Amino acid sequence: MNAAANNPVFHKSIFQGRLEFGIGKNMEKAVQMYQARAEQYYRNEVMFKPEQIFMMDAGSIDIPRLVTQASERYFTNTLNLLDYMAQFAVAGTMGAWLIDNGKILRHKMIEPQSDKVAVQEFLKGRKLVGTKGKEQEAIAAFNLAIMKYDRHSQAYERRGYVNFTLKNFKDALADFNKAIQFDENNALAYYGRAQVHFIDGNEKNGMADLGMTIAKSLALQSVHWQARYQKGEFHFNKKEMKESAFELKLFADRQFDPKDPNHAKKRDAAYMYGKVLMEQEQFEEAANRFNAALSAIEEDDNKSKISKAELLLLRGLAKKLAGKNGFIADLKAASTLGNKEAQKLLSSK
Repeated sequence: MNAAANNPVFHKSIFQGRLEFGIGKNMEKAVQMYQARAEQYYRNEVMFKPEQIFMMDAGSIDIPRLVTQASERYFTNTLNLLDYMAQFAVAGTMGAWLIDNGKILRHKMIEPQSDKVAVQEFLKGRKLVGTKGKEQEAIAAFNLAIMKYDRHSQAYERRGYVNFTLKNFKDALADFNKAIQFDENNALAYYGRAQVHFIDGNEKNGMADLGMTIAKSLALQSVHWQARYQKGEFHFNKKEMKESAFELKLFADRQFDPKDPNHAKKRDAAYMYGKVLMEQEQFEEAANRFNAALSAIEEDDNKSKISKAELLLLRGLAKKLAGKNGFIADLKAASTLGNKEAQKLLSSK
Protein backbone atom coordinates (compact mmCIF):
# COMPACT_ATOMS: atom_id res chain seq x y z
CA MET A 1 0.00 0.00 0.00
CA ASN A 2 1.05 3.61 -0.59
CA ALA A 3 2.51 5.00 2.66
CA ALA A 4 1.75 8.58 1.58
CA ALA A 5 -1.92 7.68 1.18
CA ASN A 6 -2.02 6.18 4.68
CA ASN A 7 -0.20 9.15 6.21
CA PRO A 8 -1.33 12.22 4.27
CA VAL A 9 0.40 15.54 4.80
CA PHE A 10 -1.96 18.29 5.93
CA HIS A 11 -1.69 21.90 4.84
CA LYS A 12 -3.55 25.08 5.63
CA SER A 13 -6.48 25.44 3.24
CA ILE A 14 -8.80 28.38 2.70
CA PHE A 15 -12.09 28.55 0.83
CA GLN A 16 -14.09 31.76 0.52
CA GLY A 17 -16.84 32.91 -1.81
CA ARG A 18 -20.28 32.31 -3.23
CA LEU A 19 -21.74 30.62 -6.31
CA GLU A 20 -25.28 31.61 -7.32
CA PHE A 21 -27.76 29.17 -8.87
CA GLY A 22 -31.08 30.89 -8.28
CA ILE A 23 -33.93 29.90 -6.01
CA GLY A 24 -36.15 26.95 -6.95
CA LYS A 25 -35.60 23.98 -9.23
CA ASN A 26 -32.13 25.10 -10.31
CA MET A 27 -30.99 25.03 -6.70
CA GLU A 28 -32.57 21.64 -6.02
CA LYS A 29 -30.85 20.23 -9.09
CA ALA A 30 -27.51 21.72 -8.00
CA VAL A 31 -27.72 19.97 -4.62
CA GLN A 32 -28.50 16.66 -6.28
CA MET A 33 -25.61 17.04 -8.72
CA TYR A 34 -23.18 17.95 -5.93
CA GLN A 35 -24.22 14.94 -3.85
CA ALA A 36 -24.04 12.53 -6.77
CA ARG A 37 -20.66 13.70 -7.98
CA ALA A 38 -19.21 13.71 -4.44
CA GLU A 39 -20.27 10.08 -4.03
CA GLN A 40 -19.50 8.72 -7.51
CA TYR A 41 -16.30 10.56 -8.40
CA TYR A 42 -14.72 11.36 -5.03
CA ARG A 43 -16.12 8.66 -2.71
CA ASN A 44 -17.18 11.51 -0.40
CA GLU A 45 -13.53 12.44 0.18
CA VAL A 46 -14.40 16.13 0.01
CA MET A 47 -14.35 18.85 2.64
CA PHE A 48 -18.02 19.87 2.57
CA LYS A 49 -21.31 18.09 2.88
CA PRO A 50 -24.17 19.72 0.92
CA GLU A 51 -25.99 20.88 4.05
CA GLN A 52 -22.85 22.78 5.16
CA ILE A 53 -22.58 25.05 2.14
CA PHE A 54 -25.88 25.09 0.20
CA MET A 55 -28.11 28.02 1.21
CA MET A 56 -31.47 26.96 -0.18
CA ASP A 57 -33.28 30.22 0.68
CA ALA A 58 -30.58 32.27 -1.05
CA GLY A 59 -30.09 29.91 -3.98
CA SER A 60 -26.34 29.65 -3.53
CA ILE A 61 -23.30 27.76 -2.36
CA ASP A 62 -21.96 30.07 0.33
CA ILE A 63 -18.60 29.76 2.14
CA PRO A 64 -18.01 33.12 3.89
CA ARG A 65 -14.54 31.92 4.96
CA LEU A 66 -13.17 28.59 6.05
CA VAL A 67 -9.58 28.20 7.22
CA THR A 68 -8.68 24.64 8.14
CA GLN A 69 -6.17 21.84 7.70
CA ALA A 70 -6.64 19.52 4.74
CA SER A 71 -4.72 16.89 2.82
CA GLU A 72 -3.87 17.70 -0.77
CA ARG A 73 -6.23 14.93 -1.86
CA TYR A 74 -9.24 16.35 -0.04
CA PHE A 75 -8.36 19.89 -1.12
CA THR A 76 -8.02 18.89 -4.77
CA ASN A 77 -11.25 16.87 -4.74
CA THR A 78 -13.14 19.76 -3.18
CA LEU A 79 -11.62 22.29 -5.57
CA ASN A 80 -12.54 20.15 -8.59
CA LEU A 81 -16.05 19.56 -7.32
CA LEU A 82 -16.71 23.26 -6.73
CA ASP A 83 -15.19 24.08 -10.12
CA TYR A 84 -17.59 21.57 -11.68
CA MET A 85 -20.55 23.10 -9.86
CA ALA A 86 -19.55 26.59 -11.00
CA GLN A 87 -20.38 25.63 -14.57
CA PHE A 88 -24.05 25.38 -13.58
CA ALA A 89 -24.01 28.66 -11.61
CA VAL A 90 -25.26 31.93 -13.02
CA ALA A 91 -23.00 34.24 -11.00
CA GLY A 92 -20.47 34.41 -8.19
CA THR A 93 -16.85 33.66 -7.45
CA MET A 94 -15.08 31.27 -5.09
CA GLY A 95 -11.43 31.45 -4.02
CA ALA A 96 -9.41 28.42 -2.90
CA TRP A 97 -5.89 28.39 -1.47
CA LEU A 98 -3.60 25.61 -0.23
CA ILE A 99 -0.71 26.96 1.84
CA ASP A 100 2.39 25.48 3.43
CA ASN A 101 4.38 27.66 5.86
CA GLY A 102 3.19 30.83 4.15
CA LYS A 103 3.92 29.56 0.64
CA ILE A 104 0.95 29.21 -1.70
CA LEU A 105 1.03 25.66 -3.10
CA ARG A 106 -2.20 25.98 -5.08
CA HIS A 107 -4.64 28.76 -5.78
CA LYS A 108 -7.64 29.12 -8.02
CA MET A 109 -10.49 31.55 -8.44
CA ILE A 110 -13.55 29.52 -9.40
CA GLU A 111 -16.28 31.24 -11.39
CA PRO A 112 -19.00 30.40 -13.92
CA GLN A 113 -17.82 30.04 -17.53
CA SER A 114 -20.99 28.63 -19.12
CA ASP A 115 -22.90 29.87 -22.17
CA LYS A 116 -25.65 31.40 -20.02
CA VAL A 117 -26.37 34.97 -21.10
CA ALA A 118 -25.81 36.39 -17.60
CA VAL A 119 -22.42 34.66 -17.44
CA GLN A 120 -21.23 35.64 -20.92
CA GLU A 121 -22.34 39.26 -20.63
CA PHE A 122 -20.64 39.62 -17.25
CA LEU A 123 -17.39 38.19 -18.65
CA LYS A 124 -17.67 40.50 -21.65
CA GLY A 125 -18.20 43.55 -19.45
CA ARG A 126 -15.38 42.61 -17.10
CA LYS A 127 -12.99 42.27 -20.02
CA LEU A 128 -13.88 45.81 -21.12
CA VAL A 129 -13.39 47.38 -17.68
CA GLY A 130 -10.36 49.65 -17.73
CA THR A 131 -10.36 50.00 -21.54
CA LYS A 132 -10.66 53.69 -22.33
CA GLY A 133 -13.54 54.47 -24.64
CA LYS A 134 -15.31 51.18 -23.90
CA GLU A 135 -17.06 52.28 -20.72
CA GLN A 136 -20.57 52.43 -22.19
CA GLU A 137 -20.10 49.08 -23.88
CA ALA A 138 -19.05 47.60 -20.53
CA ILE A 139 -22.08 49.13 -18.79
CA ALA A 140 -24.37 47.72 -21.48
CA ALA A 141 -22.93 44.23 -20.91
CA PHE A 142 -23.37 44.50 -17.14
CA ASN A 143 -26.91 45.81 -17.65
CA LEU A 144 -27.79 42.70 -19.63
CA ALA A 145 -26.15 40.41 -17.08
CA ILE A 146 -28.21 42.05 -14.32
CA MET A 147 -31.38 41.87 -16.43
CA LYS A 148 -30.87 38.12 -16.78
CA TYR A 149 -29.98 37.66 -13.11
CA ASP A 150 -30.96 40.61 -10.94
CA ARG A 151 -29.00 39.41 -7.87
CA HIS A 152 -25.66 39.51 -9.70
CA SER A 153 -23.44 41.12 -7.03
CA GLN A 154 -20.29 41.07 -9.17
CA ALA A 155 -22.03 42.74 -12.12
CA TYR A 156 -23.29 45.55 -9.88
CA GLU A 157 -19.82 45.91 -8.33
CA ARG A 158 -17.99 46.08 -11.68
CA ARG A 159 -20.58 48.46 -13.10
CA GLY A 160 -20.01 50.59 -10.02
CA TYR A 161 -16.31 50.88 -10.84
CA VAL A 162 -17.11 51.90 -14.43
CA ASN A 163 -19.54 54.55 -13.17
CA PHE A 164 -16.89 55.75 -10.72
CA THR A 165 -14.39 56.10 -13.59
CA LEU A 166 -16.99 58.13 -15.50
CA LYS A 167 -17.50 60.29 -12.38
CA ASN A 168 -21.11 59.12 -12.12
CA PHE A 169 -20.69 58.92 -8.36
CA LYS A 170 -24.39 58.70 -7.48
CA ASP A 171 -24.83 55.74 -9.83
CA ALA A 172 -21.60 54.16 -8.56
CA LEU A 173 -22.84 54.39 -4.96
CA ALA A 174 -26.14 52.77 -5.92
CA ASP A 175 -24.28 49.96 -7.68
CA PHE A 176 -21.96 49.27 -4.76
CA ASN A 177 -24.92 49.29 -2.38
CA LYS A 178 -26.70 46.71 -4.56
CA ALA A 179 -23.57 44.56 -4.78
CA ILE A 180 -23.29 44.49 -0.99
CA GLN A 181 -27.04 43.87 -0.60
CA PHE A 182 -26.77 40.69 -2.66
CA ASP A 183 -23.41 39.57 -1.27
CA GLU A 184 -22.42 41.04 2.07
CA ASN A 185 -18.95 39.49 1.69
CA ASN A 186 -18.09 41.30 -1.56
CA ALA A 187 -14.90 43.04 -0.42
CA LEU A 188 -14.37 44.84 -3.74
CA ALA A 189 -17.79 46.47 -3.41
CA TYR A 190 -16.94 47.82 0.06
CA TYR A 191 -13.66 49.19 -1.31
CA GLY A 192 -15.43 50.87 -4.22
CA ARG A 193 -18.07 52.36 -1.94
CA ALA A 194 -15.32 53.72 0.30
CA GLN A 195 -13.90 55.64 -2.66
CA VAL A 196 -17.29 57.22 -3.37
CA HIS A 197 -17.65 58.23 0.28
CA PHE A 198 -14.23 59.92 0.24
CA ILE A 199 -15.15 61.79 -2.95
CA ASP A 200 -18.35 62.95 -1.22
CA GLY A 201 -16.33 64.10 1.81
CA ASN A 202 -17.85 61.44 4.06
CA GLU A 203 -14.61 60.30 5.68
CA LYS A 204 -16.31 58.42 8.53
CA ASN A 205 -18.23 56.14 6.17
CA GLY A 206 -15.21 55.84 3.87
CA MET A 207 -13.02 54.59 6.70
CA ALA A 208 -15.76 52.24 7.88
CA ASP A 209 -15.94 50.68 4.42
CA LEU A 210 -12.16 50.32 4.27
CA GLY A 211 -12.46 48.44 7.54
CA MET A 212 -15.14 46.22 6.01
CA THR A 213 -12.93 45.63 2.97
CA ILE A 214 -10.18 44.35 5.26
CA ALA A 215 -12.59 42.23 7.30
CA LYS A 216 -14.23 40.65 4.24
CA SER A 217 -11.02 39.94 2.32
CA LEU A 218 -8.01 37.74 2.92
CA ALA A 219 -4.44 38.91 3.36
CA LEU A 220 -3.80 36.88 0.21
CA GLN A 221 -5.90 39.33 -1.83
CA SER A 222 -4.65 42.58 -3.32
CA VAL A 223 -7.71 44.60 -2.25
CA HIS A 224 -6.97 43.74 1.40
CA TRP A 225 -3.65 45.59 1.20
CA GLN A 226 -5.02 48.43 -0.91
CA ALA A 227 -7.47 49.12 1.92
CA ARG A 228 -4.75 48.87 4.59
CA TYR A 229 -2.51 51.28 2.70
CA GLN A 230 -5.34 53.78 2.27
CA LYS A 231 -6.23 53.56 5.96
CA GLY A 232 -2.61 54.08 6.96
CA GLU A 233 -2.22 57.04 4.61
CA PHE A 234 -5.46 58.60 5.89
CA HIS A 235 -4.34 58.38 9.53
CA PHE A 236 -0.88 59.67 8.57
CA ASN A 237 -2.34 62.75 6.88
CA LYS A 238 -4.53 63.32 9.95
CA LYS A 239 -1.40 62.98 12.13
CA GLU A 240 -2.99 60.06 13.94
CA MET A 241 0.35 58.35 14.30
CA LYS A 242 -0.59 55.38 16.47
CA GLU A 243 -3.38 54.29 14.11
CA SER A 244 -1.21 55.00 11.08
CA ALA A 245 1.69 52.95 12.48
CA PHE A 246 -0.50 49.85 12.81
CA GLU A 247 -1.55 49.81 9.14
CA LEU A 248 1.71 51.04 7.64
CA LYS A 249 3.90 48.54 9.48
CA LEU A 250 1.78 45.66 8.22
CA PHE A 251 1.93 47.02 4.68
CA ALA A 252 5.63 47.90 4.74
CA ASP A 253 6.56 44.43 6.02
CA ARG A 254 4.55 42.66 3.31
CA GLN A 255 6.18 41.28 0.17
CA PHE A 256 4.21 41.89 -3.02
CA ASP A 257 4.50 40.44 -6.48
CA PRO A 258 5.84 43.13 -8.88
CA LYS A 259 2.57 42.81 -10.84
CA ASP A 260 0.50 43.61 -7.75
CA PRO A 261 -0.57 47.30 -7.69
CA ASN A 262 0.51 47.41 -4.05
CA HIS A 263 4.14 46.82 -5.05
CA ALA A 264 4.45 50.38 -6.38
CA LYS A 265 3.29 51.75 -3.01
CA LYS A 266 6.04 50.09 -0.97
CA ARG A 267 8.29 53.14 -1.16
CA ASP A 268 5.68 55.61 0.04
CA ALA A 269 4.56 53.24 2.81
CA ALA A 270 8.14 52.92 4.08
CA TYR A 271 8.53 56.71 3.92
CA MET A 272 5.35 57.37 5.89
CA TYR A 273 6.12 54.67 8.43
CA GLY A 274 9.61 56.08 8.86
CA LYS A 275 8.11 59.51 9.58
CA VAL A 276 5.75 57.95 12.13
CA LEU A 277 8.70 56.27 13.84
CA MET A 278 10.54 59.61 13.96
CA GLU A 279 7.54 61.08 15.78
CA GLN A 280 7.69 58.15 18.19
CA GLU A 281 11.45 58.72 18.66
CA GLN A 282 12.31 55.27 17.32
CA PHE A 283 15.17 56.70 15.30
CA GLU A 284 17.16 53.59 14.46
CA GLU A 285 14.12 51.77 13.10
CA ALA A 286 13.12 54.95 11.24
CA ALA A 287 16.53 54.95 9.52
CA ASN A 288 15.90 51.34 8.48
CA ARG A 289 12.54 52.26 6.99
CA PHE A 290 13.98 55.20 5.05
CA ASN A 291 16.65 52.83 3.80
CA ALA A 292 13.90 50.45 2.63
CA ALA A 293 12.20 53.35 0.85
CA LEU A 294 15.45 54.19 -0.94
CA SER A 295 15.84 50.54 -1.95
CA ALA A 296 12.34 50.58 -3.41
CA ILE A 297 12.97 53.52 -5.74
CA GLU A 298 11.45 52.86 -9.16
CA GLU A 299 13.25 53.72 -12.37
CA ASP A 300 10.86 56.63 -12.78
CA ASP A 301 11.02 58.76 -9.62
CA ASN A 302 7.81 60.51 -10.64
CA LYS A 303 5.87 57.42 -9.54
CA SER A 304 6.41 58.49 -5.93
CA LYS A 305 5.39 61.63 -4.10
CA ILE A 306 8.70 61.66 -2.24
CA SER A 307 12.10 62.35 -3.78
CA LYS A 308 15.35 60.47 -3.30
CA ALA A 309 16.90 63.66 -1.90
CA GLU A 310 14.31 63.93 0.88
CA LEU A 311 14.70 60.27 1.77
CA LEU A 312 18.47 60.73 2.05
CA LEU A 313 17.92 63.75 4.28
CA LEU A 314 15.51 61.87 6.52
CA ARG A 315 17.75 58.82 6.76
CA GLY A 316 20.64 61.07 7.69
CA LEU A 317 18.65 62.81 10.40
CA ALA A 318 17.39 59.49 11.76
CA LYS A 319 20.94 58.10 11.87
CA LYS A 320 22.17 61.21 13.66
CA LEU A 321 19.42 61.07 16.28
CA ALA A 322 20.04 57.34 16.74
CA GLY A 323 23.73 58.02 17.32
CA LYS A 324 24.74 56.05 14.23
CA ASN A 325 27.53 56.76 11.76
CA GLY A 326 26.94 57.69 8.14
CA PHE A 327 24.57 60.61 8.58
CA ILE A 328 27.03 63.11 7.10
CA ALA A 329 27.32 61.05 3.91
CA ASP A 330 23.51 61.01 3.61
CA LEU A 331 23.27 64.78 4.11
CA LYS A 332 25.96 65.36 1.51
CA ALA A 333 24.19 63.08 -0.97
CA ALA A 334 20.90 64.90 -0.35
CA SER A 335 22.65 68.25 -0.75
CA THR A 336 24.16 67.19 -4.06
CA LEU A 337 20.65 66.34 -5.28
CA GLY A 338 19.54 69.88 -4.40
CA ASN A 339 17.85 69.41 -1.03
CA LYS A 340 18.01 72.87 0.57
CA GLU A 341 17.52 71.67 4.14
CA ALA A 342 20.49 69.31 3.79
CA GLN A 343 22.55 72.17 2.37
CA LYS A 344 21.57 74.39 5.29
CA LEU A 345 22.48 71.70 7.84
CA LEU A 346 25.88 71.13 6.25
CA SER A 347 26.67 74.84 6.02
CA SER A 348 25.93 75.33 9.72
CA LYS A 349 28.63 72.85 10.76
